[in-house]
Amino acid sequence: MSEESIFINRELSWLDFNRRVLVLGKDKNVPLAEQLKFLAIYGSNLDEFFMVRVGSLQERANLMRGKKEKRENKTNMTAEEQLAAIMPKTAQLQEDCDKYYAKSLENLAACGYRKVDFDKLSKEDEHFWKKYFQSELFPILSPQIVDSRHPFPFLRNKEIYLGVLLHEKHTSEHTLGIVPISSQMERMHFVRKDNETCFALTEELVLHYAALIFGKENVQEKCLFRVTRNADIDVKEGMMDHDIDYREIMADLLKRRRKLAAVRLQVIPAAPQVAQLLCSRLELTHKRVFVQKSPLDLSFFYKLTSRMESDGHPELFYTPARPMLPPQDYDLAAEVEKHDVLLSYPYQSIRPFIAMLKKAAQDPDVISIKMTLYRMARESQIVQALVEAAENGKEVVALVELRARFDEQNNIDWSKHLEEAGCTVIYGFDDYKVHSKLTLITKKSAHGYSYITQIGTGNYNEKTSELYTDYSFITADLGIGEEASNVFQNLAVQKLTEESEKMLVAPLRFKSVLLDEMDRVINAARLGRPASMVLKNNSISDRDIILKLEEASCAGVRIDMIVRGICCVRAGVPGKTENLHIRSLVGRYLEHGRIYSFYDGVNTRIYIASGDFLTRNTECRVEVGVRVEDPVLKEKLDSILRLQLSDNVNAREMQPDGSYQKVKPAPGEPLVNSQMGMYDLLRDDWTARDKAPAPASVAETPKPQPVKAPEKPAAPAKAAPQPARPAEPEEQPAQPEKAAPAPMPIVVTESRPRRTGLLGRLLERFLK
Repeated sequence: MSEESIFINRELSWLDFNRRVLVLGKDKNVPLAEQLKFLAIYGSNLDEFFMVRVGSLQERANLMRGKKEKRENKTNMTAEEQLAAIMPKTAQLQEDCDKYYAKSLENLAACGYRKVDFDKLSKEDEHFWKKYFQSELFPILSPQIVDSRHPFPFLRNKEIYLGVLLHEKHTSEHTLGIVPISSQMERMHFVRKDNETCFALTEELVLHYAALIFGKENVQEKCLFRVTRNADIDVKEGMMDHDIDYREIMADLLKRRRKLAAVRLQVIPAAPQVAQLLCSRLELTHKRVFVQKSPLDLSFFYKLTSRMESDGHPELFYTPARPMLPPQDYDLAAEVEKHDVLLSYPYQSIRPFIAMLKKAAQDPDVISIKMTLYRMARESQIVQALVEAAENGKEVVALVELRARFDEQNNIDWSKHLEEAGCTVIYGFDDYKVHSKLTLITKKSAHGYSYITQIGTGNYNEKTSELYTDYSFITADLGIGEEASNVFQNLAVQKLTEESEKMLVAPLRFKSVLLDEMDRVINAARLGRPASMVLKNNSISDRDIILKLEEASCAGVRIDMIVRGICCVRAGVPGKTENLHIRSLVGRYLEHGRIYSFYDGVNTRIYIASGDFLTRNTECRVEVGVRVEDPVLKEKLDSILRLQLSDNVNAREMQPDGSYQKVKPAPGEPLVNSQMGMYDLLRDDWTARDKAPAPASVAETPKPQPVKAPEKPAAPAKAAPQPARPAEPEEQPAQPEKAAPAPMPIVVTESRPRRTGLLGRLLERFLK
């Protein structure tokens, strides 16, 4: 591929993203217990990558072998070529993970938590652990022999096994011994000794005493191993028989997922002959074997950090922070009747939204509640509110997406519960996942119908609302309510929404609208106006959007992108994307919200949406978004974007070669932690409008200064949030650190009320 290409391969970009997660596992600015969690997140991310992305590529490569294959539309790589590029990059990541893991053990030991090294046991410890193994573990182990009389067993996805090469007593042949180390066993064992907490892993204990299972003279080679299997199930095949219940199809596919082909083999320590035997049985090449020094599954770190927390070590964790609650008498529905509302998670609580649903369930004027459900909490108050509404005689329509990967069973269970309560449950399209975050509450009065519409960037999930940064827009606007009603009617009859004025509705009215907005900005730049765009999302891979970004850059449009994960466009390519600036934010929270801002030199138009710039979002899913027109909310989104573009604590900036470089403050420049700064930015947000005087027209000022936000959150709390799944940084140690560039302005021209609190003071200062 040409060095001047603006494209980056999707899968390789994802691996770079996971490197940014991994680097947090050794970042000295991250407390030790949180570093351990990031190491665990890195491992679970990689598992999912192999199960889904590598599994899908492998299927495609197998199907197309010997045929002319359709190449990937950005870097022109075949499935085989992508797989060939993925494996060495993964191997390098594993080497880094091993180093970071070893360092974490040193740091843990310094804090009084020591991992048991079974290769260096004292006689006293040897006696203790041998006795423990014989009394507690040996009776429940189920060893197996693989030879001509005993078939090779099915190896479960992601389960850890002991593998042993055995020497036959009366022949020169070797056989394979396998011991499942069941996930049902307690994986960690804690022992207090010499004022230290020692912890041991069950699989390492079994490995150490393998000779007690198979006989010392028989064991020639031993290791622990773990198989990762393809989990990319296909719903279409199951849908061939339309007489079968859709839930039954999904349940059957979930069973099939457990038995799909192996795509990766992890081994510790090196055991060449055992690995060779396993590869021959699993039909894997040696390139899919990863010999590592760190444990095969790092999720045990979650239990360890829970123990550290219960032992009372607050200094090893992030400073506690809880979502901010509104005043006790705050009524979200009443506020929405007066003006649009934008909630920002996890800084503001999801409770007012849940309370609004519960109130609607009791309100005699409410005739229906309609909602799309993609990922729900295990104990979902939101679902319970829908159940209560149905039991009270309201029409409740829930579109449950059963194909939310790895949440399928949870969604199947909730769909049954909703049906039993009398809700109407629909499952969306055969060919499109419904990834929308849309709620519609319909009221009927003497004056006719009225609506409260909620459009969000994140799931209706109480747990992730405290871990992911998301935005929830709630309005009583009649036009938006009517458009949302039309979307639900179309979903019910498997029809795509083709027309909307204020809402974005993928796949027909999402990408086209955003491309039109980009064209508007490009035309402004060509007329000599100071045009700019700020685009915040999780990922970008859509070729049409990437090419439009190139066109905008060449037209002189300043483009700032905040892209957390996959980024298939390269910034700063001479003559192509010189005006494109890309950064990835890394911190305690998962950046999940999507904000799209377009400035044509006169007006700014801002959208929030459930969809990213991935092709699957723009073309293959039903997504929803909305143009935010309330001037106060536009200012809020404007301030959030400026704050994130000023971040010099969590940010890493893409270089022209596609690598990422950590942004650090210039000498004398204050630290700007955008995630923690949000607490102060939103501190008075619940009541700001009540305190503000009547709006007054204010002349536009085109060059506001970047927001400088304090680092520490000021919300009291009892426990630190867990950094759910990827939150990420990435390092390029060979390159010098550089200061954050000053972002281009985001200008809102509508009349603005005066605001109170830090948000108001900052905005007033910008407008002077």
